Amino acid sequence: MKIRDLPYADPGIPDVRSGTRFLFWLGRNQLGGQVGSLLWGLLLQLGIAGLSVAVGLAVQAVVDRDGGRLALAGGLLAVLGAAIAVGDMMLHRTAVTNWITAAARVQQLLSRKTAELGSVLTRRVAAGEVVAVSTSDVEKIGWFVEALSRFAAAALTMVLVCVGLVFYQPALGGLVAVGLPVLALAVLPLLPRATRRADVQREKAGRATELASDTVAGLRVLRGIGGEELFLARYRTASQEVRRAAVRSARMWALIAAVQVLLPGLLLVGVLAYGARLALDGRIAVGELVTVYGAVALMLHPLRHVEEIAMAYSFSRPSAKRAAGVLSLARTTTTTAEGHGRATGDLYDPVTGLLAPAGLLTAVVCGDPDAAGRLADRLGGHPTEAGEGHTSVLLGGVPLDELDLDTARTAVLVQDKDPVLLSGTLHELLDVPSSRAVRPEDALAAAECGDVLDALAQASVDTDGDPMRTRITERGRSLSGGQRQRLALARSLVTDPEVLVLDEPTSAVDSHTEARVAAGVRGLREGRTTVVLASSPLLLDRADRVALVHDDEVVAVGTHRELLRTEPRYRAVVTRDTDEEAARDDRAGDDLAREDTLASKLGAELEGESA
Repeated sequence: MKIRDLPYADPGIPDVRSGTRFLFWLGRNQLGGQVGSLLWGLLLQLGIAGLSVAVGLAVQAVVDRDGGRLALAGGLLAVLGAAIAVGDMMLHRTAVTNWITAAARVQQLLSRKTAELGSVLTRRVAAGEVVAVSTSDVEKIGWFVEALSRFAAAALTMVLVCVGLVFYQPALGGLVAVGLPVLALAVLPLLPRATRRADVQREKAGRATELASDTVAGLRVLRGIGGEELFLARYRTASQEVRRAAVRSARMWALIAAVQVLLPGLLLVGVLAYGARLALDGRIAVGELVTVYGAVALMLHPLRHVEEIAMAYSFSRPSAKRAAGVLSLARTTTTTAEGHGRATGDLYDPVTGLLAPAGLLTAVVCGDPDAAGRLADRLGGHPTEAGEGHTSVLLGGVPLDELDLDTARTAVLVQDKDPVLLSGTLHELLDVPSSRAVRPEDALAAAECGDVLDALAQASVDTDGDPMRTRITERGRSLSGGQRQRLALARSLVTDPEVLVLDEPTSAVDSHTEARVAAGVRGLREGRTTVVLASSPLLLDRADRVALVHDDEVVAVGTHRELLRTEPRYRAVVTRDTDEEAARDDRAGDDLAREDTLASKLGAELEGESA
């Protein structure tokens, strides 16, 4: 795989049983790049090790006054120099390719999982954790995959050098053969503590990132309540904890680096002292001493890769564990049968007994907002509790679990109560996969976005007043909550899915606008299945049928006005009465009268303005 061939056609099915298994799964899936990097690394490392042979040969040739061997040593040095240059260049090229392709594979896997889970992902994993996994963690994982082949080349080079020295000069070679493995393994007792400190640092950094993300997202609210200093103090404390953890981790790695410098130095001193005695006794030649000394000195280069792979593994293992945790999240907990190509018809939830007939606008009233959110997730094929996997929602009698992901996404679209607007122009916001049956203009009109278009037109500087070309800031923070909500609704309407599920789509708008939105959605979705989770009488009065969900079970079904008359629990939720008030029949009658009067008034206003 080359960088120009990215992205992968299929990033594969990762082994997410543990962070270590995930790392080595990535390595196995890049065998070609790993082998290439290993071979170029061997060329580089053996070229560096061979310099000692050439220098020893040259020194001995000078001692013996042999011009032929001196010329041979010079030629050997030139060849080794060229090999080192080519090996270093190609090793860097292949290593960076391994890093980038591994990171790209992880990012593709994360993107695929994000698309599969949708908004449910941030309900199962903190938003800051998702950001950390997709940015810094991806880089650390790529580092380990890239360093793996270079370490393998360095380790193999040390083995070959030790074997060669034993045959070349047994006395000194034996000392080196014993000393080098000790140097390579000397840092192993320090690694567990270094790894633990790195884990603590990463955990604290993740918490700080999450806190910063939440603070930025809620900055407008924080300013409104004067909470900036409180959250600034919390982030300052979290930041200092990260700093202290980073210093503690750095001290441990500094100790490992010091060991990697001290012990090779002691080995060099020992080899030189023993070799000088052998040379004085005439047991070895000066050139042989230079060769062995040079080989040991040059082994410091591959020894650095031992330290690097230890650091790479220590930093990447917790990152891989977190990435594997995200990738292990499943769309549902069921084992599905062979997928169906398409499903249409009634939407039915076996958990609550909710039935949304095809082609109708069904409103759902839940006294518990959290229960409404769970129901919306379930209707979209994303149960949030593990025990719900065996109760998949049925669309036309077909479980959503048995639909392939693309078909399920096309069939059912869920807009939660806090939709996200991506940065970009309004045209880009509404340029989403759709049936093309609904024009953006019609969707904007149905969602009552006229004032939003006027605001964007006034805000545009270089778009000639065209609101469709005006850029929307990140998450739509330049807009009010109601404006963002209505733009998100327009985006959902443009998509024109088989089933549209809306969770409190008008909670941030005033009553007059809400009545218009209800009429617009009803008109635009005529003949299409729509489910609205809400408790607003203005929306409920527009529904073909209304279902009351109590304790995760549908307990009443009818029209809005029928349920007001006959169901005290429904009346209590819709009119916001207390239990005591809901038990009083006279108050219930007054509430019904008020609701009928309000609905009639707004209906008359709408009809008059339409005329």
